[in-house]
Amino acid sequence: MKIAVCVKQVPDTWAEKALRAGDSTLDRASADGVMNELDEYAVEEALRLAEAHGGEVTVVSMGPDRAAETVRKALSMGVDAGVHLVDDALAGSDAVATSYALAQVLGARGFDLVVFGSESTDARMSVVPAMVAERLGWAQLTFAQKVDVTGGTVTIQRVSESGFDTVEASVPAVVSVVEKINEPRYPSFKGIMAAKKKPVETLSVADAGLDASQVGLAAAWSRVDSFAARPPKAAGVVVVDEGDGGVKAAAFLAEQKFI
Repeated sequence: MKIAVCVKQVPDTWAEKALRAGDSTLDRASADGVMNELDEYAVEEALRLAEAHGGEVTVVSMGPDRAAETVRKALSMGVDAGVHLVDDALAGSDAVATSYALAQVLGARGFDLVVFGSESTDARMSVVPAMVAERLGWAQLTFAQKVDVTGGTVTIQRVSESGFDTVEASVPAVVSVVEKINEPRYPSFKGIMAAKKKPVETLSVADAGLDASQVGLAAAWSRVDSFAARPPKAAGVVVVDEGDGGVKAAAFLAEQKFI
């Protein structure tokens, strides 16, 4: 089985994030970049499937030069090879453009299964896996808490509000997984050293055969028109109880239209 796992480098969850004044896009250089936490579960699931059924796993990532660190982390976890789509022309791409670029790379490589995390922590949209599946014309099996492969059939338990639905499709297919599906492994020292020798293919927009007019900020279907810093937190109101504290508190709540 030939499996691809798509990962994204995002700003550290705990870092203070900011938008760039010039184009209102996320200032990724202002915070440490890390592998999207939810993508770690996708890497782990892809590796488990390859170990159970045989085959190879390729990590695919679209991002700036430093996203190579995230590709290497996936390789150190046990992934066999990497593909890094990197080009200044991709900067500012929204979900629509990202799905186009990824589908172009994935569709040309004969994968049986493409695995994603459920969403990225910098956008929280959960739409790219479905968009990629639509562009490829493949089945989408999203929000999986369990994945089984038998022959050419993939079966998942899709998380729902009332429990889970069992969904089945033939390969090739796109799967996205939730964080309850497994416990991602830590890269071992041996894995980190081995990752340095594993092949990573670096692709530009031209290398990947992309239409440059369909990617980047100029092609984005959604963008931030304006933004402003959140105002500082106002000082609280202290109510001194001189026998009428309840009345004062009620008056304050009424003034703020809470009651």
